[in-house]
Amino acid sequence: MATVTALYAGLCAILVIALAFRVAQFRRAKKVGLGSGDDRGNQVRVRAHANAIEYIPIALILMLLAELNGLSAFWLHIFGGVFVIARLAHAVGLTAGRGGYHPGRFWGIVLSWLVILALAAIDIGFAVMNL
Repeated sequence: MATVTALYAGLCAILVIALAFRVAQFRRAKKVGLGSGDDRGNQVRVRAHANAIEYIPIALILMLLAELNGLSAFWLHIFGGVFVIARLAHAVGLTAGRGGYHPGRFWGIVLSWLVILALAAIDIGFAVMNL
């Protein structure tokens, strides 16, 4: 069973729906069927949602593979917790910075990349050890 990954997949899914809801709310209020309606605020909302969609799947796949290959629950929770916090920080930072620089956006992406790279290295290590 992959219960640790399931926990973080669920948390990430809630984040994705929350970000999607913000886009849908704006589009409904402004009667915009597709895109951002040339509104900077909605462009930021769309990108915050899209960025989550771009990064979350690869992190969860890597995490699932690490869990299935026997990485301890301790490390899985470290990686999962840091990743969820990073994605929240990125979404908040991107929104607060209105698409420009914001510490939350910066640290959110740096931590996301570090988690993905660490899990990739762990998965490669498991694969090489079992050749």
